[in-house]
Amino acid sequence: MSRTAHFRLLAQYNDWMNHKLYEAAATLPEEERHAERGAFFGSLHMTLQHIAVADVIWLRRFGAHPHFASILAEVMALPQTVDGRGEPMSWEALRVRRAWLDRQIMHWTCALTEADLDLVIHYKSLAGVPGSRCLGGLVTHFFNHQTHHRGQATTLLFQQGIDVGVTDLVALIPEHGT
Repeated sequence: MSRTAHFRLLAQYNDWMNHKLYEAAATLPEEERHAERGAFFGSLHMTLQHIAVADVIWLRRFGAHPHFASILAEVMALPQTVDGRGEPMSWEALRVRRAWLDRQIMHWTCALTEADLDLVIHYKSLAGVPGSRCLGGLVTHFFNHQTHHRGQATTLLFQQGIDVGVTDLVALIPEHGT
């Protein structure tokens, strides 16, 4: 599997898992989604919001490269955040933002070429520390970060008695005949 095909698979997985998580979270009352649960970002809502905010941060970093400015123009038009939490969003606004981001991610990863993955992306961390890394490694981090926090979100849901079902990437990897 090529690197670009791998990232398209991860984008598909991202979309699939976010849909499952948001459907499961929607079954909880608003106050339960916002209840402090001792998670890194406190509540289920803030954990999901952090994933969306971090996605925007990284997509804006990718979109700052002239090669991606056009394809990520809509993301670049979003306000820049100063932290990993962002401004408080309503549940409906967060759901809409998540679905929109997943479409942006799918569109962008479908346009990536193998050569793109070797481009050097220059960016600054939220603390202002400069970084320069190859896009391929940063995209790996981008998807890994989502998976890390979705794992936290599935745990928070499970603690509320909600099982989101299969979460393994292998569910989306095509079977090969023997």
